[in-house]
Amino acid sequence: MDFQSTKQRLLQWWDNGVDSLGAGLLSRTAVICLAFYFVVAFFVSIYWSITPAVFSVKENAAAMAEAEAPPLVIGATTTSALIRVTSTLLDKQGGFLSNDILPPGLWLDNMPNWEYGVLIQSRDLARALRESFSRSQSQSKEDEDLAKAEPSLNFSRDSWAVPATESEYRNALKYLNNYLSRLEDQTNTRSQFYARSDNLRYWLKIVETRLGSLSQRLSASVGKRRLNTDLAGDAVARQSTYAPSELEVKTPWTEIDDIFYESRGSAWALLHFLKAIEVDFNEVLKNKNALVSLQQIIRELEATQQTVYSPVILNGIGFGLLANHSLVMASYISRANAAIIDLRDLLSQG
Repeated sequence: MDFQSTKQRLLQWWDNGVDSLGAGLLSRTAVICLAFYFVVAFFVSIYWSITPAVFSVKENAAAMAEAEAPPLVIGATTTSALIRVTSTLLDKQGGFLSNDILPPGLWLDNMPNWEYGVLIQSRDLARALRESFSRSQSQSKEDEDLAKAEPSLNFSRDSWAVPATESEYRNALKYLNNYLSRLEDQTNTRSQFYARSDNLRYWLKIVETRLGSLSQRLSASVGKRRLNTDLAGDAVARQSTYAPSELEVKTPWTEIDDIFYESRGSAWALLHFLKAIEVDFNEVLKNKNALVSLQQIIRELEATQQTVYSPVILNGIGFGLLANHSLVMASYISRANAAIIDLRDLLSQG
């Protein structure tokens, strides 16, 4: 009996030890796999957060042209730039991240805000193409493909189910490519791009409003007291509800990097669009002696794409020890916005 009981105890101890060892190995393997996943996801996140490089709008238009030799038709460079910028949102490393619901895309916020800035400028240009650039006058018929491309680009950017955001934006690209193909068809006289100064002023007015808003939001990173000038210039002007005569404007610290990267994305897209406008509206700009003004705007926007060496967007006070990246970005965008206002004045002159 003693021998049998001792044997049973030894066997039980052995089984318990094996079970404990197996459970320990299983839990250790799970921890190692989880740690490995987080390390890989960390480096993937860094790679996905690298913003695309600036491309040549002339080379892009030539590559997309169906004709074998230049010159390109008027409007081909601008339309091709819009197609390339929009396709970059979908085909860059990591793809379109704004609607991701799984890590590591779920953890990122800088790149989705960069995408939003690019998307807003693309929507504005698509709207200008539909309402102004492709129409000879206000009573003329709008282009059928552009009429479909604009609402597709205005689809919600965070939809991951049916329909997915990517599918809607690819539909917009399909319609834009159709318009470009008809534009380059010399036998098709119904598809046009009108490079006129009034059409260009229409789009620049939209750009001016966008940049003005970004500049104000960037400048509010440090907080400031602002006098209420909403009704200035009109003695009988009124507004819906009461507003104080002095306002405290300050961006929450959790949104500072979001606004910075939205501005950086917006400037990236606008930089390409203005370079394309320089090609398609070259004669108009020369006639108004405004070409150098446009080139100065492009130079200001190129400065917004300089490498950010800091791992975080710093928010030092205006003359403090630390840098304030938002104020630096606001400086470039404000100067570009002021130059756009001057350009619109030049284009309005006879």
